[in-house]
Amino acid sequence: MSTTPTRQDLRRQGHGVRDALGLPPPAPDLLPGFGDFLAEVAYGAIWDRPHLSKPDRMLCTLAVCSPYLRPQLAGLIDSALEIGVAPLALLEVFLQAGLYGGFVTTEAAVEVAREVFAARGVPVPDAPPREDDNAALDARGQAIMAKLHGARAGGGYAAPGNPITGQLYPAAIRYGYGELWDRPGLDHRQRMLVAIAAFTGLGLESQLRKFAQSALHIGLSQDEVIEAVIQTGPYSGFPRALNGLAILTEVFPKD
Repeated sequence: MSTTPTRQDLRRQGHGVRDALGLPPPAPDLLPGFGDFLAEVAYGAIWDRPHLSKPDRMLCTLAVCSPYLRPQLAGLIDSALEIGVAPLALLEVFLQAGLYGGFVTTEAAVEVAREVFAARGVPVPDAPPREDDNAALDARGQAIMAKLHGARAGGGYAAPGNPITGQLYPAAIRYGYGELWDRPGLDHRQRMLVAIAAFTGLGLESQLRKFAQSALHIGLSQDEVIEAVIQTGPYSGFPRALNGLAILTEVFPKD
């Protein structure tokens, strides 16, 4: 007997998942049948998959939606708080995703988050300023980059002797790895999920190829990385998610 769920099963599961996330269905008059379709495809077939928790899936979803400033962002932030994602973690997702999609998107996403926090009476997290000097940031950046990427840390655009990328990449080491990857609110595993989802959603295939391999160095399983890519499908499109999965097929060790 087949154990493949029917469309009705997925639709029912999807409505349950959406309700558990606290997300409202689309307006009934928006598009005939769209609410059921979305419940089946996005929530039943994807959000309810195994190998990645709902909070982890939410981090991936926010990482994809914030660079594009999707109008549903406020509802997703509200849902994230509802399922236990910490306010500081939310803000850090937007900062981490901004490293890849532009910090102007961080500003806009944080403004939306602050409105949601205010409506819920959630205090805006406060973090003391970090006063590390450039040498400390550079050293920490090199150490984190080596931890994540190992022997591949200096390959491609990161090659230290490249006279062209070398005009910008030291800043990526200092501020990306040395500052952002070491901030409180998200651990390295969570930041890697954010990075994987953001690269997939933005179509940054070179970066996805590099970081997908690195994800296995810091405690993520192949299944979790695959799910982080799949989670982007309803939000940045199935073609980009499929392109991302094709990259994982290339870079993951074969059994």
